[in-house]
Amino acid sequence: MGTRWPRSAHSSNWEAVCYELLGAVPDKMDGGKVEMGWLHATFPGLNENSTEIERIRYARSYILQIIGGYLMADTSRSRVHLRWLLKLVDFRAAGEFSWGSAVLATLYREMCGATKPRRAKIGGCLSLLQSWERFRFPFLRPRVNHPYTFPLVTRWNHPASYRGIPTELEDIRLLLEQRSEAEFQWTPYEDPAVRAIIPEEFLQNPNAWHVKVVLINYATVEPHQTDRVLRQFGCRQPIPADPEEFDEHHKIDLRLLGTDWPLYWSVYTEMRGGGKYVSEGKREPQNPRGQNYEGPQRGPDIHPVHHRDHAITVPNESTNAVTDAEPEELESPPEEQQPPLEARERRNPARNRRRPPCGTESPGHRH
Repeated sequence: MGTRWPRSAHSSNWEAVCYELLGAVPDKMDGGKVEMGWLHATFPGLNENSTEIERIRYARSYILQIIGGYLMADTSRSRVHLRWLLKLVDFRAAGEFSWGSAVLATLYREMCGATKPRRAKIGGCLSLLQSWERFRFPFLRPRVNHPYTFPLVTRWNHPASYRGIPTELEDIRLLLEQRSEAEFQWTPYEDPAVRAIIPEEFLQNPNAWHVKVVLINYATVEPHQTDRVLRQFGCRQPIPADPEEFDEHHKIDLRLLGTDWPLYWSVYTEMRGGGKYVSEGKREPQNPRGQNYEGPQRGPDIHPVHHRDHAITVPNESTNAVTDAEPEELESPPEEQQPPLEARERRNPARNRRRPPCGTESPGHRH
């Protein structure tokens, strides 16, 4: 398996890739895509007499089916592209990728495409989107009489009651409009019953939860603009900056054959840290649970997230792929000019009531 595979998502001979890494080739292949039904039929299972190479090929097939049918599914949900097989040559190296970044980039792109009036289908990890909604919209959440389990998305695999929950789109929209902000759960994972089942390894660096980055997944580039949803991290939300515009990038896809994607997106991959994952370090926003935390005064700069070879995913923070460069300090925002006294007196005091900063000792402060 010493073949050096291409840096792009295009290969002149996907049959050769398939044969070398899986040991079999389907009768038909659509531009590098294989049917997941073929994968399931060709690799039905293992037994105690299976050889090491058979186990490796079965594992690759199984992971491909998870990617194509669940994590980064297209609208067909029945095919998967063999470009992902190129990431499974070495399982140890594959374990260092931030697959979550690729999943989010794919889902963000699909959500953008689904807003088009004539679009009837959506791809991506819809279970993740659905679980996010159910944890934060209790009035749209089915009732589940079962303890929380991890991953949290598995909660919705148990029997549930949908009584009283609308099913028509117009009814759901009306319900959302009628609900107040207080009925939205900004930080559902702070519930002790939920937090108790989250492995400790996911709680080691809360700063990573709200890092603002550009996610690059082959031809897909999407901004991860956490500065616009800071309440989800227990922070006070200032007026956010205008959202990043990526409309032109949405016209780029894998039909741009033979493209070296790290080079193509070099405007982002070379933005900071020589194209490596940039740790936020001392940059704001800091840990929302830290003492005396006043919340970010402005959104942090966008930094690139990509993989060094194929612009797919990034090494996670447990690796040594963090740049040695010292992060730049944010400039202090200019002091806000106070309005005239008479203007201040006309303000509605209830409207201008500010939420206490994170880490407050106030007994009335709730996240």
